Amino acid sequence: MIDEQDAHTERPGLDGRKAIITGGTTGIGRAIAVLLASYGVRVFICGRTPEHLGDALKRIDEVGEGDGINVDLSIAEDVDRFFEAAKAYLGEIDIAVINAAIPASALADSGESEARYQLETDLTAYLICAQEAARCMSAGSDIVFIGSMSAVSKGPGSSVYVAAKSGIQGFVPSFRKELAEQDIKVGLIEPGFTGADFQYPEFPPEKQRELINVDKMLRAEDIAVATHFMLTQPRRTAVSLMRVETRLGHP
Repeated sequence: MIDEQDAHTERPGLDGRKAIITGGTTGIGRAIAVLLASYGVRVFICGRTPEHLGDALKRIDEVGEGDGINVDLSIAEDVDRFFEAAKAYLGEIDIAVINAAIPASALADSGESEARYQLETDLTAYLICAQEAARCMSAGSDIVFIGSMSAVSKGPGSSVYVAAKSGIQGFVPSFRKELAEQDIKVGLIEPGFTGADFQYPEFPPEKQRELINVDKMLRAEDIAVATHFMLTQPRRTAVSLMRVETRLGHP
């Protein structure tokens, strides 16, 4: 009989862990929350829209356990409110998925207040939520940032978004080193072109299904699986960066 023991490494389970997911009511965040809940993670999510929160919690309850709250993370008081509610529900936090983001356009096409709001949501809130999460965590915890391949491609028409995602790309390696000695792991996942309401109105649902079926668009669940992989590695192993792209080019 062949001994396959040394062909595998330890894969820590997720059952019983407690996670917050920002932007967990739609798209990638929702997919991550549902998948983690299905593995026994107790999740607490946030989003801006009540109907999306209700829909996400209904799906989470079908596979596991979770709760959430409506907040706008660009507002400092709402960040505090989110973490107070999360700690009241979870008791402790040992996984934080920092994901909440909004589309952002070219700087030349944006007013000052619009650009400030986009940066507050897509960059500042990421850092503040990570800071608050780290303060709640003990050894053996994980922080996962959901960035974007926009930080790599740097395409035109979305320079504010590119600035935010490039800032996250630069921040994460430094933050990871700051927390490493505390046994708090920090990783970044940069999705490529992914189906979600984030892509409306340019890519409505039927167009997204068409692109997914011809391998030119990712499903949000693909990013959830990448997150699961990052969270189930041995503590000695830091999967610090994952880029998940479509096999074929997208429009």
